[in-house]
Amino acid sequence: MDYFKYKDNQLFCENVPVAQIAQQIGTPVYIYSTATFQSHYKKLVEAFAELEPLICYSVKGCSNINICRLLAELGSGFDIVSGGELYRVLQAGGQADKVVYAGVGKTDEEIRQAIEAGIACFNIESESELENLILLASQSDRRVQAALRVNPDVDPKTHRYTTTGKKESKFGVNLERALKVFEEFGHDDHIKLNGIHLHIGSPVNTVEPYIQAIKKALVFIDELRDKGFTIETLNVGGGFGADYTTGEAPIAADYAAAIIPLLRDKGLRLILEPGRSISGNAGILVTKVLYMKQGGDKTFAIVDGAMNDLIRPALYEAFHFIWPVQVADGFAVENRSNTIEIPGTQKMDVVGPVCETSDFLAQDRLLPPLQRGDLLSIFTAGAYGFAMSSQYNSRPRAAEILVEGDSFRVIRRRECYEDLISIEK
Repeated sequence: MDYFKYKDNQLFCENVPVAQIAQQIGTPVYIYSTATFQSHYKKLVEAFAELEPLICYSVKGCSNINICRLLAELGSGFDIVSGGELYRVLQAGGQADKVVYAGVGKTDEEIRQAIEAGIACFNIESESELENLILLASQSDRRVQAALRVNPDVDPKTHRYTTTGKKESKFGVNLERALKVFEEFGHDDHIKLNGIHLHIGSPVNTVEPYIQAIKKALVFIDELRDKGFTIETLNVGGGFGADYTTGEAPIAADYAAAIIPLLRDKGLRLILEPGRSISGNAGILVTKVLYMKQGGDKTFAIVDGAMNDLIRPALYEAFHFIWPVQVADGFAVENRSNTIEIPGTQKMDVVGPVCETSDFLAQDRLLPPLQRGDLLSIFTAGAYGFAMSSQYNSRPRAAEILVEGDSFRVIRRRECYEDLISIEK
């Protein structure tokens, strides 16, 4: 699953004690494992090797330039949703011709930037966006490649905020409208509309929604081909799960076993856009206990990490496994579960200093006894952790650390108070 393991009652990231990093760098701090990033990417490459897909790491989940550089060195392409992400990718050494660009609100400036860079493909979200792309492509005197994002009306059984493949969505167009889009724009001189893009949501922890979505897409592709349109690419998007609890998500080979038979001999280039399945388990957030408090029947562990550092619990009601960095005998865990049953644990809420009732990292969670100064590790924080952090309550953002074997380095320094106001002057 990852390279965060307990040895002699102490949590290690690869070969480095997590407590050592926290002591030197301070808390809260994001810690990433190079080996975990590499392992999850390589497992996807191996699992889908038969189809030789273009694997485009989803930058939005964990966008530090050093992480992008690490993936680029492995040969990864990139899935972007903004001009800023394209800039990051190019600065990290990513190849523009391995970049696919999604997002419902691409500005003219961002589109021109991507055309000039020579990206592989625009994922088109609406008819009006396509009309605008044609206009801007004609002004650039370039013919650009595009895929139409189609909503197959499949329920991925995930959080309502991250379900994107239903008919009623701001993303993409439904199947009924999609045919009309091809009939109107499928033979335009300025774009090459030769692909179908799917993205049904995230995280998707079963393979069945992908099977349903791809089957619907293949029927539609056959219909388009019968009408004389050339369809060369199927982008099935991302959304593959990560193990927030041990064994929660299918492994890469499971997704591949379901998808490959559907696409074998279909004459389609496959594109994948994995994000959290690569980065999720590659990162933890380490925070320190400031105070223990009793409030009525509730026990609170008040920590120095907060919703501005990791917003997923407050925004998505998301579960992250939390456990002390250093534990007493009998409390080291191998399996991360939401139903820990170890004698001596006690139920408590883990909350931060932000002035919001929703500022919690865990509620009614069984944890070993805690005291002021203890370090807690919040697992599976590598996806949508730091990337969604903010300076709310004028709290400087955390540092990011990358571990490789026996060593670690700062890949983003901790913000200071001067950073809070530096661009306000």
